[in-house]
Amino acid sequence: MKRAQKARRIQAVLDELHPKVPIPLAHRDPFTLLVAVLLSAQTTDDRVNRVTPALFRRARTPERMAALSVETIHGLIRTCGLAPSKAKNLRALSQILVAEHRGRVPESFEELEALPGVGHKTASVVVAQAFGRPAFPVDTHIHRLAARWGLSDGSSVERTERDLKRLFPRETWIKLHLQIITFGRAHCPAARHDLEACPICSWAASKKRKDEERLRWERKRAAPSR
Repeated sequence: MKRAQKARRIQAVLDELHPKVPIPLAHRDPFTLLVAVLLSAQTTDDRVNRVTPALFRRARTPERMAALSVETIHGLIRTCGLAPSKAKNLRALSQILVAEHRGRVPESFEELEALPGVGHKTASVVVAQAFGRPAFPVDTHIHRLAARWGLSDGSSVERTERDLKRLFPRETWIKLHLQIITFGRAHCPAARHDLEACPICSWAASKKRKDEERLRWERKRAAPSR
């Protein structure tokens, strides 16, 4: 099956299984979304959603976040992974937003990626979800599934993003980003996954990919526990 044909069939399955997909990170505006996405690195969305209410009660705007000390921010987000560096980045980017952007989150990739702690994936989520501009953020779920389904070769996140943008219509990128993440969490885990029973992997994954993942799982089961 050609990639373009496979992409259309995958999209049809996702539309059937997940026709409506909410943004998993609780937020109220572009700034709180930016903060939540930055916090989500190496941390589950559920953990971020537990942390942000207290954080946003103290600092829901760049001005208020910039006024907090790094130590105070760290105390509010300490249960998130990489909390020390995230606390520094949150204060620093808030100061920049106040000083250079009149307290507003910029809409361009260039300006967003210039902020401390904001990489291309974070910028893509903000551009798409806060401003409604077509972008295809690629996180670990999407990168893994694109390779598993044969839509990209898995060599790099950058390659995966380019391939997915070529395969899917531009107007579907924002929704598809959320659909694939939701599908991965609900049906397509990284480990102990029965590809033959999966609504997409069963027909989208190649025999080689299925054999590789089966062998990887068998090796993990046979490995002595430490």
